[in-house]
Amino acid sequence: MYALGLEDRLVGISHSCDYPPSVSDRPRLSRPRYNIAGLSSGEIDAAVRAALRDHGSVYEIDVAAINALNPDLVLTQGICDVCAVPESQVIESFGAGIRVLSLDAHDMAAIFRSICDVGRATGVDERAERLIANLRRRIDAVREQVEGRPRPRVLALEWLDPPYVPGHWVPELIGIAGGDLVAGTARRPSYRMEWSDLRALQPDVVLIMPCGFNLAETRREAARYDEPLRMLGGRQQLLDASSYFSRSGPRIVDGLEILASTIFPS
Repeated sequence: MYALGLEDRLVGISHSCDYPPSVSDRPRLSRPRYNIAGLSSGEIDAAVRAALRDHGSVYEIDVAAINALNPDLVLTQGICDVCAVPESQVIESFGAGIRVLSLDAHDMAAIFRSICDVGRATGVDERAERLIANLRRRIDAVREQVEGRPRPRVLALEWLDPPYVPGHWVPELIGIAGGDLVAGTARRPSYRMEWSDLRALQPDVVLIMPCGFNLAETRREAARYDEPLRMLGGRQQLLDASSYFSRSGPRIVDGLEILASTIFPS
């Protein structure tokens, strides 16, 4: 919404919305069922599983507050069970005339289509097209930057306890940035691996990027799992997944540029 210049139309946000910082003055209309602040990835995994088992979702939606705001359009997403809200239950509780647009992108092309969908739904199609054209120019610049270079073997970890390797758009980003991803599947969900199998991959570069963690949280989490991470070998890099990799929005291209400089440090 902000990248499309629509901040003046935004009347409410989720508990996770934090960029740009000025967004924080909007009312927050969702909340996690468990307080996960400061928990390890293993403890968060257990809390998420408990929420899905007991409630069918990790988050609660303040439907009454949404109806009181009387929005014309609600943006949500259904990329994975951990991140998604129980959309069907929520829609049934909305007032008449509220349109729901669910964004379900699993690769970069679909992310750009989502931008187009939001632009169309809000009447700013041309702004969306200009935004996408600029993002594509930056992607092409990264391709040119890494063209012809030897491709290091890259292992990316989207969770540490248990270990998960990446899916959706992250393998695509790593490939464009010049890396040879040793585990993970584009356009498919992230999946679990064992530490012993990860050690056998012999990566040159290890990207530590727990889903939804900022850089300070990632640093703390890497310290908790220092020994198994060191056993992987390779050059390790901590990344801010929350800002640049976990969310299917325009900042994935910032993440792509960060990956290129990480895989090929000057």
